[in-house]
Amino acid sequence: MRNLLSPEGPLMSFLTKLSYSAYLNVLWFICCLPVVTIGASTTALFYVTLKVAKNEEGSLTRAFFHSFQANFKQATKIWLILLTLGIALALDGYVFYHMRFENVLWTIGTAVFFVALVAYAIVLMYIFPLLARFDNTTFAMFKNAIMIGMRFLLCTALMAVIYFAMAFVVINIFTPAIIFGEGLCALLCSYLLSNILLICQGKTEELPDAGADVQDPDCIVTGNAVAGLTETDHTADAAETPERPTTKIPGGSL
Repeated sequence: MRNLLSPEGPLMSFLTKLSYSAYLNVLWFICCLPVVTIGASTTALFYVTLKVAKNEEGSLTRAFFHSFQANFKQATKIWLILLTLGIALALDGYVFYHMRFENVLWTIGTAVFFVALVAYAIVLMYIFPLLARFDNTTFAMFKNAIMIGMRFLLCTALMAVIYFAMAFVVINIFTPAIIFGEGLCALLCSYLLSNILLICQGKTEELPDAGADVQDPDCIVTGNAVAGLTETDHTADAAETPERPTTKIPGGSL
């Protein structure tokens, strides 16, 4: 019982990370309010939760806003692309739902729509964690997101279940659970993604030297994962290093 209630015990560790998820969810929501910043906010959220999943968390607030600033431009570009595609898919879904023609063309069109919808969902779940962890071009981020999502289908399915379960609980069972919302979903998904990202990092390190010729440096499928990603670690104070730093934030505070 004493070990259970100790600061280093499993119960206190669970409660601490649960409180982290609620705090990060608030940060994420506030930074999402302009809508256009949803991409940067989600990237910053996953950057911190990936650290928490590895027990490497430092100052959550400082890490969040530093990642938010460091990835703002590319994350916003990615989010605007995803938002445009999402609106187009929503309009297509509305049209297909109300047409309901019993013919071959409608059936084929509906099938293509559902394939595109699944691909969109996969990219949406993977692209911001990849951006939080690696440097790459925007096109390569999209390509890597869909390829990793298809390669690790079990992880993809579990992540989808996490998001659907949270939405179901908030809407139908216990609305105040929204306080954990995206923060808890990101944290749980980060536990699933940690090993996958390590595999990607390992495959990247097996590539030729950065100065060597690589036919497709953006995205190379080698074995079990997609490589060609350059790992980044922007955990230092933004005031100290304007570029993406490599030093770790000490401590474990908010």
